[in-house]
Formats: sequence, C-alpha cells, structure tokens
Amino acid sequence: MEQNNTQKKGPKKLVFPIILSLVLVGALVFGIKEYVYYSAHEVTDNAQVDADISPVVARVGGYVKEIHFVDNQFVHAGDTLVVLDDRDYQVKLQQAYAALASTKQSVDVSQVQVNEAKTSIATALANVQQAKVSVWKANEDFTRYENLYNDHAITKAQYDDAKAAKESAEAQLAIMQSQVPTQTKRVDVNQRQVGATAANLATRQADVDFAKLQLSYTVITAPASGIVSRRNIQLGQLVQAGQTLFAIVNEKGVYVTANFKETQMEPLRIGEKVDITADAYADSTFHGEVESFSGATGAKFSLLPPDNATGNFVKVVQRVPVRIKINADSSLMRLLRPGMSVYVVVHTKEGKD
Repeated sequence: MEQNNTQKKGPKKLVFPIILSLVLVGALVFGIKEYVYYSAHEVTDNAQVDADISPVVARVGGYVKEIHFVDNQFVHAGDTLVVLDDRDYQVKLQQAYAALASTKQSVDVSQVQVNEAKTSIATALANVQQAKVSVWKANEDFTRYENLYNDHAITKAQYDDAKAAKESAEAQLAIMQSQVPTQTKRVDVNQRQVGATAANLATRQADVDFAKLQLSYTVITAPASGIVSRRNIQLGQLVQAGQTLFAIVNEKGVYVTANFKETQMEPLRIGEKVDITADAYADSTFHGEVESFSGATGAKFSLLPPDNATGNFVKVVQRVPVRIKINADSSLMRLLRPGMSVYVVVHTKEGKD
C-alpha cells in the first residue's frame, strides 16, 4: 500500500516543476521577442492626426447674397463658395472709371495747350524775322533821307518821319524778341502741367485697379481642396472685413504628430518607415515616414512653459513632437480626421540601414 501511494505522489510532484518550467520558458521567449522588437522599433500612443486647416476670412464687408456649400462638404480649390452683395463696389468701380476718364481728358487738354504754345513760339520767331526786315528797311530809308536832308533836298518834316519810322521799327523788334522767351516759358509750364496730370492719371488707374480688386473679393472661393467645416455665416448676414467665415481642412495636408519621449529620440532619424494605426480604424494600417522634428519640446510651446531656473522643480520626462508624413492614397487619407488618436511604430533599424 505504501509503495502504491509513493508511486501516485511521484507524478504529482513533477507537474508543478514542469508547469513552472513552461511558464519560465514562455516568459523568456516573450521577453526575448519583446526585446528584439523594441530594439528595432520605437512606439508611442501619444499621437494624433493633424492637418493644414485654412481659415477663410472675408477681405471686404457686405451682406451675404449666396452660399454654395453645406457644412462638412468636400470642395475643390477655386470653387465659388460665398457671394456677397456687390452693388456698393460696382458703384465705386464706376466712380473710379469716371475719374480716370476725366483725368485722361485733362491730359489731352494740357497736351493741346503745349501744342498751342509751341505754335505761338513759331509765330513769335516769324514776327521777330519780320520786325528785323522792317528795321533793315527803316534804317535804309533813314540813311537815304538823312543824306537828302544834309543836301537840303528834303524838308525837316520828311527827315523826322524817316527817323520816327526807324525808331518805331526798332522798338517793334524789341517787343517781338521779348515775346520769344515768354512763349518758351509758356511751353515749359504747359509741359509740366502735362506731367502733373499724367501722374494723376496713374493714380486714377490705380484707383480703378483697386476698385476691381475690391469687387473681386465679393466672390469668395475655396483656397484649397478639402472639407468645409465650422460655417459661421447665414444668408443675409452682414459680414465685416477680417471676419472668419468658415475653415477648410486641406485633403493633402493630413499628417501625424507623434509626441515621443526625449529618451526615445536617439534612434529616430528622418526618413525612417512608420506604421500608423488609427483607433477609429483598427483594422487598417497606414504607412508613412518620419518627416521632421520639432524645434523644442511641447512644454516650451505651452501657454505657461516651466521655468526651472530656481532649482525647485520635479524632473519630468519631456516629449518632442515628431511630424510623420502619411503615404496613402486619397481614399484612405479621407478616412482620417484631424484630432484622431493613432498608434505609431517607427522602424528604427530599417531607417538606419
């Protein structure tokens, strides 16, 4: 009987060591597997999807006339989304055109005045030549009359008439010669007037261009392709210049921001392959690559960054934002939304090789 009991207890004593050995072997295999895995990978679940979000701001004020989208609608770059009432800007454009036309007429009038002044110079020069001829003839007549008077062939009255004609011709020549500089100065003044008016013409043209630009701002288009969100306008609403109307999440600007611990940064390199799993789509794995590293830790960009200068601080492991580019087609990219939580695995060994 005792021998039988001993034989029965023998196998039972071996069960526990065998189970313990199996557990230890399994733990060892698991530990080695985890060690090998984490020596070639860096992982974090402190990551989220980010995207380039373009706020659309009204550049001019006005009443909302038309809205061509609904909230959360996908739009393409250049699509007309909002139209403002443009009647005020049409009137301003017409006023600018009228001012431009008036200035052009002023330039034409000034140019005509320049041409007239140039014609007056030519006339003045011709009058000078005519006066010189009259002076020459009067001098010749005076010389003849003077000789005849000396020979007592004519009377004193005839001699005085010849002398008066000579002096009158010389005075007329002086008058004609004085008109030439006056007309020349008049041309210079008129040309300056043309220049000043032409400068006003450039200003009026700039006013027209500005009025056209303001008018074009009444039609608001999509700056990029993406999903329209956070619509803040209604039909008939008065919007002001600088007011945010809605935002567009750029479809091509989706990326992942992974906040790695500073102790994980050493093996990370730009270009290393990344596996991304979104919590919302656990069955889908997105692939990407490390694109860039933040210039500072996340704490430095906080509203109240920690100041350790006093020495009274508790050391906390900081996290560094790492930007990860997603390599996926447009259909997969549209599944992701900014703010979604993701799990990131970086293949560090592959990146180094």
